[in-house]
Amino acid sequence: MLVPEVAAGAASELDDLRAACRAAVAHLATADVIVVVGADATTIRREPPFGGTLAPWGIDRPVGEPTSDPLPLSLLIGAWLLEDGRNRNIRYHSVAADAAPGECEALGRTLADSGTRAALLVLGDGSACRGEKSPGYDDPRAEGFDAAVADALAKGDTAALLDLDPVLAAELLVAGRAPWQVLAGAVDQPFGTTELLHNEAPYGVAYFVASWR
Repeated sequence: MLVPEVAAGAASELDDLRAACRAAVAHLATADVIVVVGADATTIRREPPFGGTLAPWGIDRPVGEPTSDPLPLSLLIGAWLLEDGRNRNIRYHSVAADAAPGECEALGRTLADSGTRAALLVLGDGSACRGEKSPGYDDPRAEGFDAAVADALAKGDTAALLDLDPVLAAELLVAGRAPWQVLAGAVDQPFGTTELLHNEAPYGVAYFVASWR
């Protein structure tokens, strides 16, 4: 739904979300390398060419370069956000959606230890159980879970992100748990600035946009 062509008639309803994404991505422009992290079936560093199509989600809209090994949706949205090409030194890394918190933390440390000024673009939704019309129907635990994530993202609280329960996250259809824990492993405290730029649940799915600098 973040991509206007896919959202179609509902596209304008997410304009504020897209604006927050653009603001967050703009903060990455001066990095030597951008590492895009998102959940998939396995943990693997993706190899070029990087790209794919949004055809499985309703519109044959190419993103990135043609490839026989398309990026999973999480990384494909990252590629879409970076399409303006201001930084061509971009890498893509999948993390298994069911990876244990310790595995995610270790991967984050590895990604950060590259000897360059690296920036991470981390992709992942919150719960998809915020109301009867949500993809996962209504779950009374979802709002509290999302509130805790929003607070951790706003404060740069890596410990709180690492404490997220993988079982509860899976039950709430949270796509971002493993990527957020990779983020937590990649960064050092204290931060100069942490901002929560967006926190809403349109269509019953929680969307957060945060910037840590």
